[in-house]
Amino acid sequence: MTEPVLVREQRGAVLVLRLNRPEARNALSYELISELGLGMEAAEADAGTRCVVLTGTGDRAFCAGMDLRSFAAGESVTEDQRRGMAAFGRFTRGDIEIPVVGAANATAVAGGFELLLGCDVVVASDQARFGLPEVKRGLFAAGGGVFISTRIPLALALELTLTGDYIDAPRAQAIGLINQVVPPEQVLDAAIALGERIAGNGPLAIQATKKLVRLAATDTEKAWELHAELQPKVFNSEDAKEGATAFVEKRQPVWTGR
Repeated sequence: MTEPVLVREQRGAVLVLRLNRPEARNALSYELISELGLGMEAAEADAGTRCVVLTGTGDRAFCAGMDLRSFAAGESVTEDQRRGMAAFGRFTRGDIEIPVVGAANATAVAGGFELLLGCDVVVASDQARFGLPEVKRGLFAAGGGVFISTRIPLALALELTLTGDYIDAPRAQAIGLINQVVPPEQVLDAAIALGERIAGNGPLAIQATKKLVRLAATDTEKAWELHAELQPKVFNSEDAKEGATAFVEKRQPVWTGR
């Protein structure tokens, strides 16, 4: 039986999605892109899942980017894959409502690095390297990489995108692209632990916070408009009452997402 290109594993309220094409350095075929989009969409719709951890199989790469062999061979998108690819686009733009933790088990370049930019927080191997080398091939980082300036200072964003050079994990952390750097064997456990800390908070509050913080990075005025819309919904929710009650009663809150 053929192995799935995307492995899904539920760890309590955290869903682990694992790119599973180690023979191709987990490169992004149209099938994998579609499956990843559908996996994110399913997690978003599942009340029992409150955070996603995205990682890769093996120690050679988290993801090497687009599968150029498949592209060169004329692989085309099937009708069944179109919905998944649309959901994948929402993920890379940061529009998936559920929080996503990247677990970079190894090097992530080009489209693989852009996957990490679609994540909200990232744990990485201390052996990993990162980069957007598209300009070295006469291209630009069209999967979201050119928007890296929303994550780091402009001068650094221009350095990475114009040189196409790779950086190591410590530098990626120092400039704000990576949250935690750990030994390779600890990456997944550290990412799941971070995901569990996120998943333990109020789901409505988490959803609103992700939207507002991401939007505020690019459009402050629209963020304030959304803030005015979301505040009464979150603050008047059952979860908000439960959070306050649990604090007074010195116990863990029981969230319902309402």
